[in-house]
Amino acid sequence: WSDAITIPVTSVLTVSPSWLSPGASVTLSCQVEHPSAGWRFYWYKAVPDLSHNSYSYELLPGSSNGTEEDSYIVDGQTQAAGYACRAGRGDPVYYTDDSGLQFVWSGDSNSVASLTVIPDRVQHFTRGSVSLNCEGNSTEWTVMRFTEGGRLSYLSGCRKMRTESTCSLDTSQSRSAVYWCESGSGEFSSAVNITVQAAGLILGSPVHPVSEGAAVSLSCIMRRQKIVSNVFFFQNEKLVQNDTRAELNISSVSKSDEGFYKCQYSGRVSPQSWLSVKASKWFITRIDILTSGLTILLYICHCLNRLYRKLYHQNQKPFMTPFSIHHVLVAKLEYLLF
Repeated sequence: WSDAITIPVTSVLTVSPSWLSPGASVTLSCQVEHPSAGWRFYWYKAVPDLSHNSYSYELLPGSSNGTEEDSYIVDGQTQAAGYACRAGRGDPVYYTDDSGLQFVWSGDSNSVASLTVIPDRVQHFTRGSVSLNCEGNSTEWTVMRFTEGGRLSYLSGCRKMRTESTCSLDTSQSRSAVYWCESGSGEFSSAVNITVQAAGLILGSPVHPVSEGAAVSLSCIMRRQKIVSNVFFFQNEKLVQNDTRAELNISSVSKSDEGFYKCQYSGRVSPQSWLSVKASKWFITRIDILTSGLTILLYICHCLNRLYRKLYHQNQKPFMTPFSIHHVLVAKLEYLLF
């Protein structure tokens, strides 16, 4: 009899969503190449190891003995992270090959660490000047990228940088990719999309989500030519501006402004970029103020009406009637709002 041959079994991990809304749940799904009964699934979180340009792996809570389910939910995810899985069965346990890393990214610049891009835009021309800076609690950072083809690598000129130091992205050799910072203490920064093209027209749009109520400006840019005639701006394929200005200015963005934008000039069309709008804790609309003010006003009128009735039944003449008080309060509220 010949010796038994062990054929390695692979596992494949998918993550959803790949881009986070702060606090959202992330679903990990692990598929075995040849599915059958008896598999248990092990879930891991990647921890950057800058000294070896690699990752160590930590088991996620509840998966030290494997899970029967081939999916795992990570609740309250707020930062970018890398995950992997593998499956095992039998006694002793036979494990599949690990799935390889899959990432979930957060574009929120208010996360624990952030990546700054100068100039602050998603789209760039080849041979243009682009600077990257990592900021956070750690003292050492490396800039990573993940290309559209699924290739993970670090930027050679952006390894083991000190906080607040800046490195340059070589746009003559760089591909369109997702970029982020990893720290020596195991942190992931916010992530950004950076796209590079040789010529034509590009759209200037911010790399990070914009807070509700903030002002934002989108621009239409050519490499060597100044734009002097009509420029068209589109949101989700719908024309939103057509004039000689090469900028689309939004004085106070709201969720309705979120979407894919592109510009058109002299028969050329830029690639589109996603403008992300995040809720601001301190952003209150005039409608919110009016609603709250009216609620308070009704409560005050109710209390004053009860007081008036009480004084009336005690044969005491109140200095104002509820009707006159109501008019004074409404006038004050209108003054404050408008």
